[in-house]
Amino acid sequence: MSEASTSLLTTVLFFLLLLSAFFSSSETGMMAINRYRLRHLVKKGHKAALRTSNLLDRPDRLIGVILIGNNFVNILASALATIIAVRLWGEDSGIAIATLGLTVFVLIFGEVTPKTVAAMFPEKVAFPASLVLFPLLKLLYPMVVALNWICGLLLKPFGIRPGEAVQDQLNAEELRTIVTDPGMLLPQKRRGMLLGILDLEKVRVDDIMVPRNEVLGIDIEDDIKDILDQLRDCQHTRVPVFKGDVNNLVGMLHMRKVARLLSEEEVNKAMLLQETTEPYYVPESTPLHTQLFNFQKTKERVALVVDEYGDVMGLVTLEDILEEIVGDFTTDVSDSSQDITPQEDGTYIIDGSASVRDINKILGWSLPTEDARTINGLITEQMEFIPESSVCLKVGIYRLEIMQMQDNRVKSVRMFTADQWKKIRKAKKK
Repeated sequence: MSEASTSLLTTVLFFLLLLSAFFSSSETGMMAINRYRLRHLVKKGHKAALRTSNLLDRPDRLIGVILIGNNFVNILASALATIIAVRLWGEDSGIAIATLGLTVFVLIFGEVTPKTVAAMFPEKVAFPASLVLFPLLKLLYPMVVALNWICGLLLKPFGIRPGEAVQDQLNAEELRTIVTDPGMLLPQKRRGMLLGILDLEKVRVDDIMVPRNEVLGIDIEDDIKDILDQLRDCQHTRVPVFKGDVNNLVGMLHMRKVARLLSEEEVNKAMLLQETTEPYYVPESTPLHTQLFNFQKTKERVALVVDEYGDVMGLVTLEDILEEIVGDFTTDVSDSSQDITPQEDGTYIIDGSASVRDINKILGWSLPTEDARTINGLITEQMEFIPESSVCLKVGIYRLEIMQMQDNRVKSVRMFTADQWKKIRKAKKK
């Protein structure tokens, strides 16, 4: 009789250890599950995800029912282990053996192992567990509510309200971290597009605009023959028309209208001016994401960038902003890549007018872009005076050697990283 009852108690004890493992793994699985993937599955109508989401809406009650079950199982297992150990080894040794043995078994089989598995595979644990926890919460609801009420009273002086669900929110930098995670199942191209969208808030129109000295436009004071030749060779869909200087802007001319005019026998300046439209101006400090919405709102595709005094600084197009998101999609060779000439020793000869942002994108560097737009501007900003040729300077981990000066500006510069500089020095020693 005694042996049979001991065997029965041992079987019950083994079953209680399994229940302890279930409650421990359920707690870890529920808390470790990816909330954003869970929301996605809920939207798709996944039943297990819906049950799990309902349980996680009130984490205080979920934890309450899990801990009630886990503590009840562990305490009952402790009592049974003590009874079994006393019967087998006597009262004096049995209690010590039961305490030590059950501690080891609960830690290994009831806590560490199931929680490790649940942390690695939270969905595979949480979804099946919701089948048990959901009805168990309804069964123990009065006890869980009472327990949460007592806990709420204890936490109230600290300003903590357990009943309030915490909303998971991501800011732009946290979202960027998720997107750049190598474990994301996203192609590199799409990942780059998502990062490009996030970067729109950091970049202003003056960072990507075509600078004023590179804007191709029609000077209405030129000879009409030269103007027509320029229009026939123009590769842009819209060009600014001005008088003498780009600040004296008359309007924007659409090449589709010009094509119709060129079919006429005689074209004069008055006919061209009649086809121009009102120019669209934007401040230099406008963020790209704002300007993208402004283009959409105004149905414009080209904007003239002006500074605080109203002077034209450059020109920005809708295509320029879109290329910041999807990358270059035109068939023309990038002007920025032409400004960078790789050398055999691993260095680069770069034009002084090259954009710092473009260099960072093409070479994968991280030159500062806050205070200067071009390499010439970066050098003068760092040195605080107009340098001479053959001057070298250090910007972060990058080395710059001025190769040529022209009209008080840097014409070309040799650039390389600190690692490349070490390789060059080693090569010279050999």
